[in-house]
Amino acid sequence: MHANWRSERWLPQLRLWGPRPKPVIAPGSGEPRKIGLALGGGFARGIAHVGVLRVLERNHIPIHCVAGVSAGAIVAAAFASGATAEEIGKVGCSMRFADVARFSLCRLGFVDSVRMARFLHKLLKSFRFEEMRIPLGVVATDIATGEPVMFRTKGDVVLPIRASCSYPGLFQPVPYESRLLVDGAMSMEVPAVMAREMGATHVISVNLPMQGVAAHPRNVFQVVNRCFQIMQSRTENDWRGQSDLVISPHVRNMQWDCFGSAMQLIDAGEQAALEALPAIHAMLNTDQDAAGAFSNVLSSSTAPLQA
Repeated sequence: MHANWRSERWLPQLRLWGPRPKPVIAPGSGEPRKIGLALGGGFARGIAHVGVLRVLERNHIPIHCVAGVSAGAIVAAAFASGATAEEIGKVGCSMRFADVARFSLCRLGFVDSVRMARFLHKLLKSFRFEEMRIPLGVVATDIATGEPVMFRTKGDVVLPIRASCSYPGLFQPVPYESRLLVDGAMSMEVPAVMAREMGATHVISVNLPMQGVAAHPRNVFQVVNRCFQIMQSRTENDWRGQSDLVISPHVRNMQWDCFGSAMQLIDAGEQAALEALPAIHAMLNTDQDAAGAFSNVLSSSTAPLQA
């Protein structure tokens, strides 16, 4: 992996938005700051999460817990298991669609995710929730009820990740007990609320925006992708309201299956995280002046993305 991921060509897009700044814990309160990381979906574009992790590692930002949906679930699980950003990035740069999917046409989808189990066993260092280095949460969606199905306390992580990545219309749903599970992003675009439930006092959410309205779909998968975007725009306020900081790498012009552009994706994630560092440090600082600086950053944020 190249040492320099920074590029003038890939400029970051940082969104720091919420209904209001959440209070920074007052000095002397005795309650430690616990940073939760919530990683959204984006299929191949999920490789951009690696760039964010690289910046957090390099700057020794302590992460209390990590939650993920879809592609974000893969990166979250690898990180929680103890893999470094460098290790995850190396796998991401060599990853191809065939590593996680096998064409197996049936009435419920074009491909299955059986191969993903083998891929995850190469990437992860632990394979059960209770064995993770830091707490891990994975979200899938019950296709019958539309409700999120959250995995985080115990058990094998492979099936929940496979389910969370089961993009409707492409991947076949994953059976679990009496349910059929599909992509977690169907019910929870970014799992900020899950990070809160896992004990985070402050949540950093990483959102990977889809292509804009000018990108007309050219095939059935792009049609489904656009439907995702429309649906998720209706619930965006919910997860943003649970986030203290939202990082949105500039990946809007990248296709859903852009595995060959891993380095550009990582670079975009790194650039966006670098822009967020002052706010992250202020979030962790117990000094009142730093707390004020954090509030100022939030109050001067840009407008939310529009579908």
